[in-house]
Amino acid sequence: MSANRMIPYGRQWVDELDIQAVVAVLESDWLTTGPRVQEFEQVVAHCVQASEAVAVSSGTAALHAAMYAIGIGPGDEVILPPITFVATANAVVMQGGTPVFADVDSETLLLDPGAVKAKVTSKTKAILAVDYAGQPCDYEALRVIADRNGLALVADACHALGASERERRVGSLADLTVFSFHPIKAITTGEGGMVVTDSPEWASRMRRFRNHGISTDHHQRLAHETWEYQMVSFGMNYRLTDIQCALGVSQLSKLPGWIAMRQSIAMQYDQAFSDMPGINPLRRREGVDHAYHLYIVLLDQHQTGVTRSHLFRALRESGIGVHVHYIPVHLHTFYRERFGTGPGLCPVAEAAYERMLSLPIYPRLHDDEFEKVITTFRAVVESSSCPIGA
Repeated sequence: MSANRMIPYGRQWVDELDIQAVVAVLESDWLTTGPRVQEFEQVVAHCVQASEAVAVSSGTAALHAAMYAIGIGPGDEVILPPITFVATANAVVMQGGTPVFADVDSETLLLDPGAVKAKVTSKTKAILAVDYAGQPCDYEALRVIADRNGLALVADACHALGASERERRVGSLADLTVFSFHPIKAITTGEGGMVVTDSPEWASRMRRFRNHGISTDHHQRLAHETWEYQMVSFGMNYRLTDIQCALGVSQLSKLPGWIAMRQSIAMQYDQAFSDMPGINPLRRREGVDHAYHLYIVLLDQHQTGVTRSHLFRALRESGIGVHVHYIPVHLHTFYRERFGTGPGLCPVAEAAYERMLSLPIYPRLHDDEFEKVITTFRAVVESSSCPIGA
């Protein structure tokens, strides 16, 4: 490792086989809307134990398509957690719906079913759970709430491709599940997303939505020897290219090994922090096979004597690309101004935000890089005399 290179919190791994897969498409007749799109959809659906998969241009597009599929519109409320990237809530807003923030569990930072139950109203149409850091939510409890109230249950699993709970894959636990293929995710297509479901009707709606709302694609028109088409509903250009899908197919074959590497790194972190009071990794739920998109610790300043801001700066200055995931969505200016949210709405999430820190975790994290993270982390904490509140 170069002494000057920052160790990032996440990083893609693209090998020669991936490059060859992309080149093969570049040399073919189809760069987009071709056979590799359907192939990628089929292998992802099989991987996650779903019947249908719809590839789109980003995780955000996938969230938007899912909200469109279930018919979110003006006057509809969708319950979701505040500890997530803003795209989760934005997808609801894109459809004219209202995001309703329910608090999270203090030990996992996953959506708290009790908080969800308290937020259900006559306007609620869906629960949008987030598999934060790569750990599945308590879908059994959420399913009970959804079924009792006639709600759709949607999983934002952009962190959790490859995760499972009691042998059931993420992708088969909710009515619709959304994945992201951004470079720091479990696999990458550069940019890209996917929605999986067992509903042919919802899948059909999303395929039309990703193609401007047009009722037929060019393959169907070619088969029927016609040029005619109709835009039958509103839609977007959310298509994913064959170039990207070829990369995705190649990447997916390596997913099990990469998840195992992430889990191994997480276990090493757990061991390293086991004798450091005030450094608390998130609790792993029983029966969960965690994908570890992120490795999060919660800092207890009163035990460590070091503030999160001081530790963040010291690690960054040492070339360790720690991060904070995430500023609670309800505290962002847009949501405060549009929906009247603010401090006090989700106290558990707000308290956790003040303590959280994301550490580097990705399959190509070398042993010497891991050792640097731990050694530097420990040295900063042990040597710090930073007063509380600095």
